[in-house]
Amino acid sequence: MIRCMVMAEGLRFPEGPVGLPDGSVSLSEIAARRVTHILPDGRRRTLAEPGGGPNGLAVGPDGALHSCNGGGTRFRNRGGITEPFGASDDWSGGRVERIAPATGRVERLYESCGGHALSSPNDLVFDAGGGFWFSNLGKVSGRQRDLGGVHHARADGSGITEAIFPMEAPNGVGLLPGDSALVVAETITGRLWHFEVTAPGVARVADDRWAKGALMVGLPGLAGFDSLAVQADGTVYIATLVTGGITRVQPARSCGHSAVLCGWMVVVIVVSVSAARDDRPR
Repeated sequence: MIRCMVMAEGLRFPEGPVGLPDGSVSLSEIAARRVTHILPDGRRRTLAEPGGGPNGLAVGPDGALHSCNGGGTRFRNRGGITEPFGASDDWSGGRVERIAPATGRVERLYESCGGHALSSPNDLVFDAGGGFWFSNLGKVSGRQRDLGGVHHARADGSGITEAIFPMEAPNGVGLLPGDSALVVAETITGRLWHFEVTAPGVARVADDRWAKGALMVGLPGLAGFDSLAVQADGTVYIATLVTGGITRVQPARSCGHSAVLCGWMVVVIVVSVSAARDDRPR
């Protein structure tokens, strides 16, 4: 049974939490357009105000935070629940940013790849070589919707490639033990995909209209996937929308909901960085 403890309340659509060795958490507040640091006792401070829509966070090899920024999201209240509803009127373009924890200085690393703008970077994960994979969810604006994909980039801003395209709203990304494979959760389809990593920053992608990778699981009924975390044994935990739970996927076994939480919009899972990838989701 997963035990839940409230660290902070009143956050404005929190996303991308990073558990730190001292028990504190850094996270994005998308609706507030800021990155916030929360101490174990619940005290908080604003770490940076990058504007737009800061989302997924990860600690890079130099100790700095790297942030996926979707450029701005419109929110609406539906039945007492705040939910995202397309691009904001002042959408400022998707990008990946580096944030210095000590000063809050924000540096833009990437805004495009191969001449194509990044419409909505969402989640990221660093590999053993110091580079990172990140999902580009795509953006809905009125009647228009961008297709999403997955990129690989260097932490210092010196290089970016498009690794997987297209995908249906790719969201959570993670690496299996030994960086042997990349797993990607699609929000709209409620599917988890597996891509073999053949070289640093290179994934094996099938020339197939319906399946670019190997399908690990697809949920029945109405449900969507959000962010994810990978345990040391390769078990994947995925925040699950609508059903309001956490889906556990074991590569060699069947999947199942390991917990059902309050509400219908479970969007984030955080793993402490104190022990790399061997902590359980919290």
